[in-house]
Amino acid sequence: MRSRTAWQALTDRGFLVTAWPWRATAYLLTGTLAGALELVLLSTALTLGIVLGAVLVGVPLLLALGLCGLPVAAAERRRLRLVDLEPAPGPHRDPERPGFWPWLRTRYREQATWRDLAFTLLSAAVLWPVELAALVTGLAVPAALLTAPAIMAADPDGELKLLKTWTLTSSWQAWAMLPLGVLALLVGMYLVTVVAAARGALTRLLLVAPLEPELTERVDELTRSRARLVDAFEAERRRIERDLHDGAQQRLVALTMTLGLARTTSGRETGELVDKAHAEARLALDELRELIRGIHPKLLTDRGLPAAVDELAGRSPVPVKAELDLPGRLPEPVESALYFAVCEALANVAKHSAASTAWVTAGRDGDRVTVEIGDDGVGGAAAARGSGLAGLVDRISVVGGTLVLSSPPGGPTLVRLEVPCGPIDRSA
Repeated sequence: MRSRTAWQALTDRGFLVTAWPWRATAYLLTGTLAGALELVLLSTALTLGIVLGAVLVGVPLLLALGLCGLPVAAAERRRLRLVDLEPAPGPHRDPERPGFWPWLRTRYREQATWRDLAFTLLSAAVLWPVELAALVTGLAVPAALLTAPAIMAADPDGELKLLKTWTLTSSWQAWAMLPLGVLALLVGMYLVTVVAAARGALTRLLLVAPLEPELTERVDELTRSRARLVDAFEAERRRIERDLHDGAQQRLVALTMTLGLARTTSGRETGELVDKAHAEARLALDELRELIRGIHPKLLTDRGLPAAVDELAGRSPVPVKAELDLPGRLPEPVESALYFAVCEALANVAKHSAASTAWVTAGRDGDRVTVEIGDDGVGGAAAARGSGLAGLVDRISVVGGTLVLSSPPGGPTLVRLEVPCGPIDRSA
């Protein structure tokens, strides 16, 4: 099997006759040149920023230094191909909105940006001298030993100061260096490759996204969704508290006062107060039922998603056609997430779409349930932060679902939800 990294190539039996030693040499040589250039540029920019900072001109330059690692990291990921053939995707995520300022905010808030900067400083201050030392030891020393006979032949009566250590005075001494040079070159090729492989491993560790970018992005999105859901649950708690205080609680207070008056009266007036108290009790009960329906509808618990969505469609101010082909009960978390997602989507249709009709369809394909909510409205919907669709994404992401939105200007709008689920309970 062909080696895909310099580390793997080191164990190959024919390593010295492959291209890996030369690739490692090119990697260290370009790294040395790049590191020295980075040191010069960073030093110059930092000096200018400090000097010009007194007149505020250098402040933007100093702030821009925080992003100087981005181009360096991008170049390093490309250079990594010399010693590591594995894919090297960048760890940076796309901004939530287009434009310079959203991009700038995203970059400054990412840990990857600061890892890029740390790597740039490390490269400029430490790595390139190490690479240069490896090149000198692994290649320059063998080259000096191997070229000693030629240099002595050019000046037979002279002396040769080899590596500033040994003084050679005769041709036979120079030719004696030849086998040492061959041995030093063989060892040096291994040394150069080891250093290059270690340098490449450090680059991958700091600058390259994991080889499972979808999983990493999924974890990041779930983290952001969890934070948004916490805020949403807190807002829902305050709404329930407010509804209880302004609705059912006031009804119960009025009921208590009416019953108190009934205790102090007699005759016909008592009957009227009892009737009034009975009416207040019914109103309080209705408000509590409506509130409970908003938290978790009883119909969803008793009869499942199709019946609950039918009831939602009947209450919608926009005519809704519901066709849910689900041959049994879904797992309770999936049912709940899909119900409230449909509820949120239909609320958005009523508020923003100016639609004359809407529809909800659902079906199961293997281990996934697909629900589509569409309308013939004006279109232009977007799942931006703070919108109802963003909350809908958060709801279904909790159960591993995905959302696909199609809403061109002029309509129609189609929201497609796909949620994985276990076996359907056909006994329900």
